[in-house]
Amino acid sequence: MTRLDIIYAKFMFRFNNGKRMDVWRKLASMLRNDFTLMDALDRIWQVESKNGQKKEEPFAIAVKSIQSNLERGNSFPDAVRPWAPTDETLMLAVGDVSRLSIALDNVVRVGEGIGRVRSAMRDAITYPLFLFALTFVIIIAVGVYLVPPLVDAAGGDVVWRGAAANLVYVSAVANQYWAMILGGFAIFGVVVWLSLASWTGRFRYMLDALPPWSIYKVSISVGWMMTLAAMVASGTSIPVAIKVLADNAKPYLRNILERTNNFIANGDNLGRALANTRSNFPNEDIVGDLMIYAEMTGFDQNLSKIANDYLDDSVRRMERISNFMNSAGIIVVSLVIAWVVFGTFEMQEQITSALS
Repeated sequence: MTRLDIIYAKFMFRFNNGKRMDVWRKLASMLRNDFTLMDALDRIWQVESKNGQKKEEPFAIAVKSIQSNLERGNSFPDAVRPWAPTDETLMLAVGDVSRLSIALDNVVRVGEGIGRVRSAMRDAITYPLFLFALTFVIIIAVGVYLVPPLVDAAGGDVVWRGAAANLVYVSAVANQYWAMILGGFAIFGVVVWLSLASWTGRFRYMLDALPPWSIYKVSISVGWMMTLAAMVASGTSIPVAIKVLADNAKPYLRNILERTNNFIANGDNLGRALANTRSNFPNEDIVGDLMIYAEMTGFDQNLSKIANDYLDDSVRRMERISNFMNSAGIIVVSLVIAWVVFGTFEMQEQITSALS
């Protein structure tokens, strides 16, 4: 194996959520059926490497590396830390090490839930971005290739009116500034992308009402809720679980969780503490539910139910956002095409009138 093989294997193991969940699911099942951890990993390696014939397969490399880390005396959470996402190793680390199969079941449940939300989030973003790019390409192509020949054919005597004048103006801007416009959009996209996980404070909470910040907020809050529920169900106290999650979170989530823990330290329950942050995180309904159930017995079970309900509701919300943004994108592209066609016809008519 080369270093490039290992880097590629880490990338695939980390980002192929579905296949990684299959590995954890198989491992949990074998542990419940009295396989030792090393024997179970060896069986999985045999499958992933095609009985040793394809040792360079990414998941075969990952499983063999985890085995090697265990042989060096590392715990299972430490053995998988270089390979798995942070939230998964956290759930494994805080769980009962003697009941690894249960911790793995929690990882699978949370991972599949987060995967559902992220899949819906990709659907909500990808197609609208494609339509936006298509609109931009149409405008640039019209401005560079369609309008200039018509303007040259008209000469300098035509005074453009209506949609034709708009088309000529956009063509002039596109020809002269298209690189700057493209660069501006690229810079704006990078700034927005970096802001999703890093911006905090009151202004950020206002942005959370708008896409793409609202989409990011739903995605990150679902992951947090499900991970917190799994950690609490494994016996971790809420303040400890929130602190662990805050320590491993990006600035946006860390800021909210640290403030939440400060309110909990002052005697608030989880729901009241989240409400006092005034971040509307995860949302008003969830905060209200947490304020009620935190005062009841069996909060760990209620927290899991709230998290699962929030997951289902978030997937439906993402689907609604996706449908709306897709429809809006199609309408915008259609309007741009109609504007180009109508403007072109007007240019031809005005050229004919000027030459007749």
